[in-house]
Amino acid sequence: MIFVLALLIGVVAGLRAMMAPAAVALAARFHAWPLEGSWLAFMGYRFTPWIFLIAALGELVTDKLPSTPSRKVAAQFGARVVLGALAGGTIGATQGSALVGGLCGAIGAVAGTLGGAAARGALAARFGSDRPAALLEDAVAIAGAFLIVTAV
Repeated sequence: MIFVLALLIGVVAGLRAMMAPAAVALAARFHAWPLEGSWLAFMGYRFTPWIFLIAALGELVTDKLPSTPSRKVAAQFGARVVLGALAGGTIGATQGSALVGGLCGAIGAVAGTLGGAAARGALAARFGSDRPAALLEDAVAIAGAFLIVTAV
């Protein structure tokens, strides 16, 4: 089950790159996930969740700007995979399996990036505008992240 959650948090990273590590860091900090002794223990440190949360809030705003590049360009895609691996690895580390969790998170991020781009494009075409599709994607990423971290 933990690896399914790691995969799903990776999907969230594919939708909104910073949302996944923000949610995981908040959960690690405030639900005292057992990360001590892991190289991912920093995810539960005092300031880590706030740094990721500020970045996630900024991403929610900048995602709607016309100058924001596609999530499928190399830098954006790579960041989503790395952040999905970080978030998935943190979830995996709660059960002593950071490496497998990270791999699941990276795979989920690839799926979320490609699937999210396709879904948003289809919704934008249906709505006749990208903004409602982007806002719906925001809601899915936020709700998904919340449900995933509360299930760990």
